[in-house]
Formats: sequence, structure tokens, C-alpha cells
Amino acid sequence: MKKPAHKIYRTTNWPAYNRALMSRGNIAIWFDPATQWYAPSKGK
Repeated sequence: MKKPAHKIYRTTNWPAYNRALMSRGNIAIWFDPATQWYAPSKGK
């Protein structure tokens, strides 16, 4: 069974798109080193 094709969305109104991005504000993501997770070794 084939996977469905991904839809491609093209931006047609760049000034409005840019204003919308700026109005979102800062989207920085902070990672806490204390919450790190390491996968157990599989011995391969």
C-alpha cells in the first residue's frame, strides 16, 4: 500500500506571513540537563 502524497502549501501573501511570524514572539526552547534520558545499550 502506497503512502499518501504530502500536500504542499505555498505562501502567497508574504507580508502577512512575515507579520504573523513576528507577532508570535520568541519561540526559544530551553532544555534542562537534569531531564536527559539515555537509551539503554542493546549490546550490538
